[in-house]
Amino acid sequence: MLAAHGLAAQNGSMTASEDAARSKRLAKVGTAVFAAAPATVAGVLPWVVTRWKVQQPVPGGLPAQCVGVLLIGAGAAVIANSFARFALEGLGTPAPFAPPKNLVVSGFYRFVRNPIYVGIGAAITGQGLLLGQPKLFGLVALGAVPVVAFVRLYEEPALARKFGAEYADYRANVPGWLPRLSPWRQEG
Repeated sequence: MLAAHGLAAQNGSMTASEDAARSKRLAKVGTAVFAAAPATVAGVLPWVVTRWKVQQPVPGGLPAQCVGVLLIGAGAAVIANSFARFALEGLGTPAPFAPPKNLVVSGFYRFVRNPIYVGIGAAITGQGLLLGQPKLFGLVALGAVPVVAFVRLYEEPALARKFGAEYADYRANVPGWLPRLSPWRQEG
């Protein structure tokens, strides 16, 4: 009887392990699919607005363009890293239809609660500097309105309901939009 119980427990743990592996695979696929949204916002919309035309002369010249390149690269790195963390650690996506199973509080999430949105804003701002197209700054400002509303009215309440005290602690220690200078370390 002990052997049968042990075998059943072993089979149960294999199922849990298989479920975890399946969840991870689905999270990776979902994250890759959902990544099209920031690519559209940070790539296609600026192209529609500017057609990638460089204003001559570029306001601020070469220094502004160099800062622009750095912002584009940093924004892209933050976005990619944040999506990977959702898939690998959160076992989900940033999308409301496939939310993470675990609260993601590592990587860039130790500095700011909304690194994907901040990264998109940085990338578009960088494009504005690189191309000398100030209208992209307006696109960032205009885009911030629905994003902030969505975060405040949907994301934050949903996270509070799902993760309770863990999210409350995280929210109390990590700012939503302007990154901390030092990484937050979760106690416990």
